[in-house]
Amino acid sequence: MRQLSILFWVSILFTLNVYAQHSHDSISKKTNVISIIGVGDIMLGTNFPSKIYLPPNNDCSPLLENVVSTLTNANLTIGNLEGCFSNTAPLVKRCKDSTKCYAFRMPEKYAHSLSNAGFDVLTVANNHSGDFGNLGRKTTIKMLDSLNIKFAGWTNYPYTIFTKDSITYGIAAFAPNKGTVSIHDTDNAKRIVAKLKNEADIVIVTFHGGAEGSKHQHVTKKSEHFYGENRGNVYQFARTVIDAGADIVFGHGPHVTRAIDLYKNRFIIYSLGNFCTYGRFNLSGPNAIAPILKINVDSTGKFIDANIISAHQIKPGGTYIDNDLKAVKIIQTLTKTDLPECELIIDNDGYIHKTLTMP
Repeated sequence: MRQLSILFWVSILFTLNVYAQHSHDSISKKTNVISIIGVGDIMLGTNFPSKIYLPPNNDCSPLLENVVSTLTNANLTIGNLEGCFSNTAPLVKRCKDSTKCYAFRMPEKYAHSLSNAGFDVLTVANNHSGDFGNLGRKTTIKMLDSLNIKFAGWTNYPYTIFTKDSITYGIAAFAPNKGTVSIHDTDNAKRIVAKLKNEADIVIVTFHGGAEGSKHQHVTKKSEHFYGENRGNVYQFARTVIDAGADIVFGHGPHVTRAIDLYKNRFIIYSLGNFCTYGRFNLSGPNAIAPILKINVDSTGKFIDANIISAHQIKPGGTYIDNDLKAVKIIQTLTKTDLPECELIIDNDGYIHKTLTMP
C-alpha cells in the first residue's frame, strides 16, 4: 500500500514538472510550433502638414532599434500601418484647418526601417491609409512591394496569400472606413476567410475597430460608436471570422490596449494599441503602452501558448522594452474585468497559457 502511495506522488510530481517545463522558451523547441508576432499602430513621423513632425535628422530608425531583436524572433511579424508612404502625394482627406488635420504621410524612405525591423506584413485597413488618396496608396504599394512586405486591407487588395519557410499564410484586414474592406459586411468577411482557409496553412485576420481613447479600453460586446461612426462590434466580429476559419485575430484602432480572448482554441486580442507612433499621437497614460504579442500555434492554427513582451513609447515617440511590465498588468486586468469567462491564464511575467482543464 505504501509503495502504491509513493508511486502516486511520484507520478503527480512528474506531471507537474512536465507542465512547468511546458512554458516560456521550452515550447518553442517543438518542431511543429509556428510563432507569430503582432503589434499595433505604426506611424513613424509625418511630413504633413510640416516637417517638424518628423523625427530628428529625418531618421526614423532609432524609433524601432530597441525592439528589433524582439520583432525578428518569430516566423512571421505583422503590424498596422497607420498612414501612407509618400513624399509628395496631395491631401485628399477633408480638413477645415490643415494645421490641425490629422493626416499621416511618411517619407518613402521610412519603409526601409520597417523591413529592417523584421516586418513581413503590414495591414492597411484603417482610417488614415487613404488620407492622401490613390497616389498615397500607389506609392505605399510600390515601396512595400520593393521590400517584399506583404499588405492587405484595401478594397482592391483585401487579402494576401504567400509562403514563407514552407508555411502558407493567408491574411485579411477589415475596417469601417472608405476604401477598406468593410468590418460591417460580415458575409463578405466570411467568404474571404473561407477562401484563405482553403488555400493557406495559417489564417490571420486583423481589424481596425472599436471606439478610441483611454475611456474606451473595455470590450463591450456591443457595437461601438465614435464621433458618429459605427466602429463595429469587435467581439462578435472576431468570433464570426474564427467560425469562418481564422486562426488568429489581431485588433487595433482604439489606440489603447484591450483584453485577450480564446475562442474555439483560436487566439484573439481586441486591441494592440499604439506600437510606434511619432509626433502627432497622444502618448500619455494607457496610450503609451505598446505590447508585442508573440503567439505560438500548431500547424493547424490551434493556440499553444503566447507571450506578452511589455513595451511602451516615450514622447514624442519610439518604442522601448518596459521593465515595469505595464502592458502585462493592464491586459491581465482588462481580461479579468471584461472577459471573466476566458480560460486563459496570464502569468505576471506575461506568459499566456490555457487552464489545465482545457483540452
